[in-house]
Amino acid sequence: MSSPAALLAVAAELALMLVGLALLWRVQLSPAAPARRQPPVLSAWTIALPDFGLFAWCVIAGGLLGQLAMALGLKWSILDGDTRQILAGAAFQLGLLGGCAGFALFAPGGRDFSRPQGSFLRAGLVTFAIALPLLVVVGLLWTQFLELVGLPAERQELIGLFAKARSPLLLGTLVTLASIVAPITEELVFRAGLFRYARTRLPRWAALLLPAILFGALHGNLASFPQLVTLGVLFSLAYERTGNIAVPMLAHALFNLNTIALILSGIEL
Repeated sequence: MSSPAALLAVAAELALMLVGLALLWRVQLSPAAPARRQPPVLSAWTIALPDFGLFAWCVIAGGLLGQLAMALGLKWSILDGDTRQILAGAAFQLGLLGGCAGFALFAPGGRDFSRPQGSFLRAGLVTFAIALPLLVVVGLLWTQFLELVGLPAERQELIGLFAKARSPLLLGTLVTLASIVAPITEELVFRAGLFRYARTRLPRWAALLLPAILFGALHGNLASFPQLVTLGVLFSLAYERTGNIAVPMLAHALFNLNTIALILSGIEL
């Protein structure tokens, strides 16, 4: 028998998906929706290719240096494998974030790098709610396809770490990494960086798909790859529509928190 926490989580998830379907109809699919749509407000990122190359270098170098520093720090540590893996992931994310910050603060092309703005709560909540039912449909179809072709549908390592975490400190680190550090870092890299640069230089479909595919590939999990690509496209659309990188940051954080809540309630993902 399912636990009360799991049943409550399922009920809450179903309610969120119904809200998401209603918002999807109202914002995108209803006959009256086009009249309420506003044109995209995201400005073009006019930096030259060498400046974008510097951005990419700062991000990659930051991530690698973060991992290297953590590896050196843990060389003689007696910590277990799971803790080492979590700290390595945190160091990589913080390194990426440091690379973004360094570019924005010190590089000539960083002056026009996207920064969060004030009004983002409503748009972020709507983006998160709309994403949920779409991701469920994509996930179900992808799972059926993997079963059809005989490929394994193993869950992400991070989900397994959440399920196994017993230390409050370790769990708190995981929650902070997933709900704060990763959403900020990944949105700066994939949306504020790669998507914003590509959207005025590539066909729109390519500008939407390229960052989303790289975003999905970064997580290194076949079972969740199309869901993450879908999520990446939705976040880019929300960023393009609002011009505010805080919108996909909030939606990303809420998505991760929703996943964490399901795991901790005992639901198998």
